[in-house]
Amino acid sequence: MMQHYYTLIIVLTCSLTVLPAHANSQTLDSLVSNAVLFSTQQLVKTIATLGDTALFPKSTAENGRWKLVKPGNWTVGFLPGCLWLGFELTGDSSFVRHAVRWTEKLEPQKLNTKTHDIGFITNCSFGNGQRLIASESYKPILLTAAQSLSTRFSSKVGCIRSWDNRKWPFPVIIDNMMNLELLFLAAKEDSTHGLYDLALTHGLTTMKNHFRSDGSTYHVVSYDSATGAVLAKETHQGFAHESTWARGQAWAIYGFTMTYRETRDRRFLLTAERAADWFLAHLPADHVPYWDFSANQDEPRDASAAAIAASALFELAGLVESEDLRTEYAASAMEILSSLCRPPYLAVGSTSMGILNHATGNKPANMEVDVSLIYGDYYFLEGLVRYRKAGHTMGR
Repeated sequence: MMQHYYTLIIVLTCSLTVLPAHANSQTLDSLVSNAVLFSTQQLVKTIATLGDTALFPKSTAENGRWKLVKPGNWTVGFLPGCLWLGFELTGDSSFVRHAVRWTEKLEPQKLNTKTHDIGFITNCSFGNGQRLIASESYKPILLTAAQSLSTRFSSKVGCIRSWDNRKWPFPVIIDNMMNLELLFLAAKEDSTHGLYDLALTHGLTTMKNHFRSDGSTYHVVSYDSATGAVLAKETHQGFAHESTWARGQAWAIYGFTMTYRETRDRRFLLTAERAADWFLAHLPADHVPYWDFSANQDEPRDASAAAIAASALFELAGLVESEDLRTEYAASAMEILSSLCRPPYLAVGSTSMGILNHATGNKPANMEVDVSLIYGDYYFLEGLVRYRKAGHTMGR
């Protein structure tokens, strides 16, 4: 693993001079530095605007201001997560103070058994806090949250149930791979509750049933809760049941890369590679996908899918066994990041209070179309962190 990591650093460093034609004369280092400055300024504005509200930002309105949601919404962990990443990018301790305040508002969510997204909610907030300041008080919160998530697991299906009260008897969405990280984290602290095996089983079942033969993914797989049989493979936020929703494919790259990191089961690595290869082969020229890969060129983009994929590709590049793939994934991550670090995707000069413009939440429902999304901002910041970490070891 260490040899792979240093190879990735060399790839990243050498690739700085091989930027796309639209990069003009700016190096990626320069673009990233400017993006970090702008991003942290936007976070400061957001915190000042929100004040003492108990609500959390999710997406922007037409005037660029944040629309707010209650603490149970799946996105509420991303603002504190952004603040933790702001600290990681700048070393500015004021971000810690704000991150702690917004993170600790979410402690009651540790008992939430009504959503699979407890992983997003607590791991992006308390998980990042634990990673960066090693707060002992955060550990029991994360362990309790993992136990809450585990109550949604069905041994018949072999998966964690994603949604309640939908049209599917037992729906599992590709997004759910992301929540396994909370279980893996908790299993390292408490091996007595079978959380590792539960996460492993969910990953294997998803690998079996969510993928097409070409490496693209379905959004929703519906199971019979009594027998575990697959009833349907469909979409909820994509263009059509047999199309590939862009953010879903990005979740797959990230989720299976993370699962390989935690398990070292090579089946997950090969699955992450298949998902990444399909995603990269179908990107438009500027490396930011349309909201669905079957959408035409008049349709909106999804910068959040690009941000998720870029962050995932930086990690995947450090894990793959092939030198050619390391080079390809690192270069692709930087191409995506290069586009996101400049207008029109970077929100500089716009009215948005977010960091990235041109993200799409749910196009079929005409919700959050061509806006800033707090989770797009989060994974963009994480991509900046991962890019900088790879170069920092080389002394750049």
